Amino acid sequence: MHPKALLDVCSELVRLTLKFDHPADAIVSKFFRDNRGLGPRERATLSGTVYTVLRKKLLFDHYAPSGSGPKERRLAILGFYGPGDFLRSALTEQETNWIDQCEKINVADLMERHRHNLPEWLVQPLKEQLGDEFWQLADSLNHGAGLDLRVNALNTKRTDVQKELAQIGIKAVPTAYSPFGLRIAGKPTLNKTDAFVRGAFEVQDEGSQLLAMLLDAKRGEMVVDFCAGAGGKTLAIGAGMRSTGRLYAFDTSPHRLDALKPRLARSGLSNVHPAAIAHERDDRIKRLSGKIDRVLVDAPCSGLGTLRRNPDLKWRQTLALVEQMTVLQTTILQSAARLLKPGGRLVYATCSVMIQENEAIAQAFSDANPDFEMVDAGEILTGLKVEGAEKLCSGGENGQRYLRLWPHRHQTDGFFAAVWQKK
Repeated sequence: MHPKALLDVCSELVRLTLKFDHPADAIVSKFFRDNRGLGPRERATLSGTVYTVLRKKLLFDHYAPSGSGPKERRLAILGFYGPGDFLRSALTEQETNWIDQCEKINVADLMERHRHNLPEWLVQPLKEQLGDEFWQLADSLNHGAGLDLRVNALNTKRTDVQKELAQIGIKAVPTAYSPFGLRIAGKPTLNKTDAFVRGAFEVQDEGSQLLAMLLDAKRGEMVVDFCAGAGGKTLAIGAGMRSTGRLYAFDTSPHRLDALKPRLARSGLSNVHPAAIAHERDDRIKRLSGKIDRVLVDAPCSGLGTLRRNPDLKWRQTLALVEQMTVLQTTILQSAARLLKPGGRLVYATCSVMIQENEAIAQAFSDANPDFEMVDAGEILTGLKVEGAEKLCSGGENGQRYLRLWPHRHQTDGFFAAVWQKK
């Protein structure tokens, strides 16, 4: 595509995305479906531009007024994801002079908001948690995330998948903590590789893999993934159970569970039972009360731990929405806890970095449920031979620590998990 035409298309996609009426990934996907003539390079430029604009929106909003033309075009120029000479061939002389002036600005001299690119309501809570580390986190959130794979231990080994990918030119390195993980630079096409088609791996962030490990489900047990979604953690749990026992994948969205079906078929698992439920007090839940060995509650949350992948969330979420979410999280956790038999394990997890959704929920549950004893997440991961497990955990009551993952510390999405055992 000619540079000028591509910049015009970038501008249009930026305009659509900044309406914030739908998640950015959904808008980009629909745009690609509606414009099927776009090639792989053009799609990469378009998505890269949009996500750069979303990550650095406050900085670009600061630069944009000194330019000319529609704002979405100015933002697309600032965030253009491609060679500089290619971009400049699409610009007018006035735009070229403007972008030259923008590039001379030392970002370190600007106001804090133009450097961290976060909404003010989110800044103070993060500073209170991280202190001087706040700026390391802010910097990490202004860049994209890596691509992690979880090797299916039911039917293959990590080293074998690594070698197979290398043979087709995809370099994968073992993840730092998960013994099942591989990390890939860039975004190669994976869904047509032989390894993917036969279920040798799934795309899954390393942090998400660690959450499934915390449940540590055993062969032959009765297990529930209470908020299964598309089933990434369900599949990891099922592989750990060696496809034995019974693993229920519950979710209130049949549409999300539908996305699990092809993944389940590839995985080779036969112990997974997906089931749509109406709500957390559904009759299916009541019938299993007191019968389950382990329950994972990967609760609906703000998703603010995934800002590297979903930067639009910081502009679409508000503190009021976070507070509303905590009511639902509390209700779901309490309902899921009723499933457990004595001695059973309960794991509560989110992909949020907010204390309200994490430590506060865990502490309130402990206070309200004396028949549940908190378990040290670090000790569980150490027992599972997770290297550096101590670096992954913090806080907790009576010295019992939570899993607390941060993008800048652990190169994963932001995750939290608390673990209890029913007395």
